[in-house]
Amino acid sequence: MTILKAGSFELDLTTPRIMAIINVTRDSFSGDGRISTDAALRAAERALEDGAEILDIGGESSRPGALPVSEQEELDRVIPVVEALGGAGIPLSIDTVKPAVMRESIRAGAAIINDIAGFRMPGALEAVANTNAALCVMHMQGEPQTMQQAPAYQDVVTEVVDFLAERLKVLGEAGVPPERLILDPGFGFGKTLEHNLAMLNALERFRIDGLPVLVGMSRKTMLGAITGRPVGERVVAGAAAALVAMQNGARIIRTHDVAPTRDVIRLWAALVRD
Repeated sequence: MTILKAGSFELDLTTPRIMAIINVTRDSFSGDGRISTDAALRAAERALEDGAEILDIGGESSRPGALPVSEQEELDRVIPVVEALGGAGIPLSIDTVKPAVMRESIRAGAAIINDIAGFRMPGALEAVANTNAALCVMHMQGEPQTMQQAPAYQDVVTEVVDFLAERLKVLGEAGVPPERLILDPGFGFGKTLEHNLAMLNALERFRIDGLPVLVGMSRKTMLGAITGRPVGERVVAGAAAALVAMQNGARIIRTHDVAPTRDVIRLWAALVRD
């Protein structure tokens, strides 16, 4: 499926798209956290200049060990940013697990809801099913506070595929059409390095029913474990991981580092055309 319907947007995913991460938090693992609306808007402006095609706005950190924030605090962080970016001309995504934040963000103009919990929280499905927002369904084992303590699987690829297939069935029964759906295997969310590498090698298997796959490996611990580099020095590894992901079928790359990812996509597109 090459066309994603997201609010008033129709995104052609023949060529992968860049989703820029706009954190409106104090405790982002990547070190790019910001709490003021102005700081988030400046980050969004830079991302757009560098080639971002989707902005993913998050008001609650999902790093390993992160503590939740209140519903009102998350709303206070993200809604002003959504409202201010309404004229950006690209889809705005909200990274949240809270149904109230989903509803208010869509009302404010968000076109995509990116839920690390796969729309399992009570009320989440009802908040999004009858809207026109695209929905990114992600797999996570456990919760952010504990997910990296002892992740375990018999077969990580099969278990994640089965989870995503089950969520697709639930969303379909709720009336969500496939052209509004994105799948994310959840790199680093309750997975060891070995689990992450197994998923990257088998990424095509997550394209259930031909749906687009989103990949987010930018600056993550898996890259540090491989390269030995701290968070701020993982740009090259992140770009390389994005290229491998695209070669294996990814169609949305979620990243902190937009300009290098844009270059990688141009290289990939040139190779595909050739």
